[in-house]
Amino acid sequence: MEYLSLGINNLSGTVPPQLGNLTKLISLSFSSNNLHGPLPKELGKLINLQQLYIDSSGVTGPIPQELRNLKLLQKLWASDNLFTGMLPELFGTLTELMDLRFEGTLLEGPIPSSFSTLTKLNNLILGDLTGEDSSLDFLQNQTSLSVLSLRNCRVSGQIPEQLGTFSELIYLDLSFNKLSGQVPASFQDFNQIQFLFLGNNKLSGELPANIVSSSLLALDVSFNPLSGNLPLLFDNGRVSLNFVGTSLNANNLENGKTFDMLKCLNSSTNCPAKVRASSFAVNCGGTDQISASGVNFEDDSETLGAASLYRSSNHQWGVSSSGYFIFNPHGPHDIAETDSQITGALESELYKTARISANSLRYYGLGLRNGKYNVELHFAEIKIEDSQSWKALGRRLFDVYIQGKRVLQDFNIQKEAGGSNRASIKTFEANVTNTVIDIHFLWAGRGTCCIPAQSTYGPLVSAIHVMEDGGSVGSSSNSDKKRTARILGIALGCAGALIIISSVFYLWWTKNSPEHVQVHTDSPRKG
Repeated sequence: MEYLSLGINNLSGTVPPQLGNLTKLISLSFSSNNLHGPLPKELGKLINLQQLYIDSSGVTGPIPQELRNLKLLQKLWASDNLFTGMLPELFGTLTELMDLRFEGTLLEGPIPSSFSTLTKLNNLILGDLTGEDSSLDFLQNQTSLSVLSLRNCRVSGQIPEQLGTFSELIYLDLSFNKLSGQVPASFQDFNQIQFLFLGNNKLSGELPANIVSSSLLALDVSFNPLSGNLPLLFDNGRVSLNFVGTSLNANNLENGKTFDMLKCLNSSTNCPAKVRASSFAVNCGGTDQISASGVNFEDDSETLGAASLYRSSNHQWGVSSSGYFIFNPHGPHDIAETDSQITGALESELYKTARISANSLRYYGLGLRNGKYNVELHFAEIKIEDSQSWKALGRRLFDVYIQGKRVLQDFNIQKEAGGSNRASIKTFEANVTNTVIDIHFLWAGRGTCCIPAQSTYGPLVSAIHVMEDGGSVGSSSNSDKKRTARILGIALGCAGALIIISSVFYLWWTKNSPEHVQVHTDSPRKG
């Protein structure tokens, strides 16, 4: 036997060590299953193996050293397994490797220096390493790389100038690390780069003036202490740029709403709102909709690029996105939709669209009154099926942060709601101290990648409702109207109370016999 594929099933138990007897195997797959226990060391006897797919299989524990015998191995996909221990040096001995993927594991860094010998790599995808910091010193002669993703690997130090000479790079993701120094000037020399993600680091200084090449489609430099001017040719409508959380000069932006959003996020005194808001609601990925309880969920159907910023027309909220489904360029990039009926909620239409992201999705409430808030997050899994077929074997997992604090880890919408196309609402409390609330949905490499279709992963959210603690249920988009209505209500209430008191005194004065009258009122709706 040369090819054995057991992937995308519901197999349980441990991986049988007898697989090591199939020494003529060229390709072995048992990915996307429900296995447990460690990888058997007997797999090291498969000396003719060229492809090994074990991602999302359920295996755990340390990676056996016997895998160093797989000298012909070209592809190893092993993401979304709870491997433990150090990222093994042994992979540096597998010099035929062309595609190596380890995300969403419990492996610890650093990235071994022996990886410098892997000069045939086309795709190197590592993520979510803990333990010691890593560096980029191992990147020396991997000039065949087209996809390099080292997201959330505790990579520190500076980005080497030499990386700019990797002329085959199309996709580079170094986000959520500890990189410092300047963005190398050599990044202006990338010939084919299309997606460049450098967000959430400690990069400083100015961006290279010509970093926006003719091939670049998305540039994310968000949440870095960068300064200076935006790169040339950015505002041409072709390139999407996320630079929230930086000090880049955006005065020449044609999109004034985005400029106002940046000012508001950088300093609460720069928010243009004259009257602070106390609530906002967003129909993520959908159009305006008013709920049964009177909440106006505002339009969020704007198409976002792979690195985008957008601010609502009423200046009360904004959204930024970072990430791209590189292996499914023709699939959905930022909005998911369904025609199926959603159960478990009165507002089924609210859940038929959702905002999605391949990596990071953040919503910001802007110009809010400082104080305590209730945050309602609405979810429904509308892409992974709930059936008896293999299409139901997918698992979407992601984390949620509110004001920088993680409130959900490995959140599985389908599991929480009890199935697909079912609504789930999670409620949290948050404090606003600088007029801004930050709600962050982040993929941490966990869950399946490709069921029922390629690139079915990453955070998904249907709607958001943020309301000041003790506020009313209905949400008006105009704070002045709210305040006017509140004042009018108080005035009318006082007048009504005066009439009641007068009537009571009149009845007492006339000495009529008191009667107990039952008053029927509708129960108030819950917020």
